[in-house]
Amino acid sequence: MTHSNATVSPLVAENLSLLTALEAEYGVLDLACGSGRNGMHLISNNIAVTFADHNAAALAEVEAALSRANAQGKTWLVDFEMGQSDPLAGMQFDAILVFNYLHRPLMNAIGRAIKSGGLLFYETFTTAQREFGRPSNPDFLLRPGELREYFVDWEILQYFEGERDNPQRAVASLIARKPGPRAG
Repeated sequence: MTHSNATVSPLVAENLSLLTALEAEYGVLDLACGSGRNGMHLISNNIAVTFADHNAAALAEVEAALSRANAQGKTWLVDFEMGQSDPLAGMQFDAILVFNYLHRPLMNAIGRAIKSGGLLFYETFTTAQREFGRPSNPDFLLRPGELREYFVDWEILQYFEGERDNPQRAVASLIARKPGPRAG
């Protein structure tokens, strides 16, 4: 069975207070947002969001959803995997959300783009996902402990690695605060 992108991730819903407590300066980046399910939840809670994805049709749906909700939000058509440059260079966000997406060369750039004291919410599939279905390509699956290793110097607020239900899947998830002055 494959994963669902229909509703907000429990990781975001259950930890919304961490995001609302941030001293917002730059807003939140919903990176590889797809349908925008997580960012739209933040928008409905008055948190500024930039929705970034390489899929123009998906971003058009996000724009339509923003319009229907009479809500402010930005969309950014970008392919994080093309070219040698860092598309996040020079950008700052209060927090970044990354769900069901893994492009290892982008990990350091994600860290740099979060302001000091800002937050990272990250959840994606592990190598154990092969037991449940797609994705199965190792390029898109975290090795055991790998997600935590990328952010070893950060304050880990929550970490999970294992199986989740509804649908059944193997994931690693992390909420981490970037070192520096505490925001919020």
